[in-house]
Amino acid sequence: MKIVSWNINSVRFRIEIVEQFLREHEPDVLCLQETKVIDADFPADAFRRLGYKHIILHGQRMHHGVAIISRVPVVEDDRLDWQANKEARHVGIRLPNGVRLENVYVPAGGDVPDRTVNPKFGQKLDFIDRMIRWSEGLECPTLLVGDFNIAPLEADVWSHKQLLDVVSHTPIEVDALSRLQSSNSWVDLGRHFRPAPERLFTWWSYRAKDWAASDRGRRLDHMWGTAEVAARATAHHIFEDCRSWLKPSDHIPIMTEFDW
Repeated sequence: MKIVSWNINSVRFRIEIVEQFLREHEPDVLCLQETKVIDADFPADAFRRLGYKHIILHGQRMHHGVAIISRVPVVEDDRLDWQANKEARHVGIRLPNGVRLENVYVPAGGDVPDRTVNPKFGQKLDFIDRMIRWSEGLECPTLLVGDFNIAPLEADVWSHKQLLDVVSHTPIEVDALSRLQSSNSWVDLGRHFRPAPERLFTWWSYRAKDWAASDRGRRLDHMWGTAEVAARATAHHIFEDCRSWLKPSDHIPIMTEFDW
């Protein structure tokens, strides 16, 4: 089974490259973040034409939004409000083998890494704290995927020194993500297959005129498995070429293959 996670940054605007990716790589399950569309306007027909008949949505107008699209039967499981303000940032399902698949879009956190002057940063930290409490109570095999908006390792950013004070790589965020990982002994599948200090990025800003030449990337997108899930993972892929496709997202897809 092949499972993909991709912050698509508007699924309707980029539906052509989503279709291209599905035709070329044929994943079994696609988890999207930042779909930016209400459920009624989601382009479901485009997925159904390609054989993805199982579509679980948690949409929101203009902002946020997550979706899980599958060509294997799935059961909708939950929609958790880790933001505590009803933003559409999570949707979960159960796969045919009973594994939980949780798709999450963690808030970016604004520009200033100080919750006293930037409430968005505090919301991000509180979001992760709520995830930690959820994680501590998990009792079944689970795969957690999505845009975590945190690049935890030095090799996950283009310059550790220059980004220490930049939201997404600050010590307080890295500590929060580390506590989440420790809360259920999650295995970071990206780094399981491509250990540090190997360069591993999934996001490049639109601000760069030539993203590939400047290569100022960060690894903001992740796939984590509980021990039982990680033990069945056989490969992990980063599709960096998608950043150069027509009308690209600033994120690229990531995929893990499992022996299920």
